[in-house]
Amino acid sequence: MMKRTLCGILSLSILLLGCGAAAAESAASGPRLLYQGHGSLRIVTAEGKVIYIDPYAGEGYDLPADLILVTHGHPDHTAVDLIKNRNDGCRVITWKEALTDGEYKTFDLGYASVEAVQAGNNRNHDIRECVGWVITLAGGITVYASGDTSATDQMAELGERDLHYAFFVCDGKFNMDMDEAIDCAKRVNARHSIPYHMAPGSLFDPERAELFDVPNRLIIPAGEEIMLE
Repeated sequence: MMKRTLCGILSLSILLLGCGAAAAESAASGPRLLYQGHGSLRIVTAEGKVIYIDPYAGEGYDLPADLILVTHGHPDHTAVDLIKNRNDGCRVITWKEALTDGEYKTFDLGYASVEAVQAGNNRNHDIRECVGWVITLAGGITVYASGDTSATDQMAELGERDLHYAFFVCDGKFNMDMDEAIDCAKRVNARHSIPYHMAPGSLFDPERAELFDVPNRLIIPAGEEIMLE
């Protein structure tokens, strides 16, 4: 009995040490972002917290989630069941909680602040049932995910915030086309402007990405992870 108890304690200790090592590694290397493809993103904060945005495409759903964000109800943005592992206290925040009675909410999670912003605004996406996200990490780094959208009035105000990273849809079929996406990127004027959600049924379209001709353009192929700095 004592032997089994000691084995259990040792196993738990090893597990806790492993989790602590992973968090320490993340803190040492800084926050990072994985573009999974289409409209799906994963952020790992400096504290080791894991944030998924619009899960659906690509790989990289193995890390236990602390936060899952969903911009709207279309099936290519709502595959939350892909995320099997979730830490205690994991939150799922969708457009339904983030936009109520015309009010866009902000959620302070300690390791990040998540602000819902305008999105949709086209015939395929009702502005009353869509949000984008501005995520501010504890170190001050900001990430804007436009969600499915066309131009919105709020983008001009976002341009006054000196955002670090901004993702813009540009498929031209269900959302704004490339020219409109370029105009929106110039309006938001982030330090790094990134095209995503480029073509229906495609994780990433390199030729279309090259058409996203804006200052401070950053092209991230599907499956590539970058450091946020």
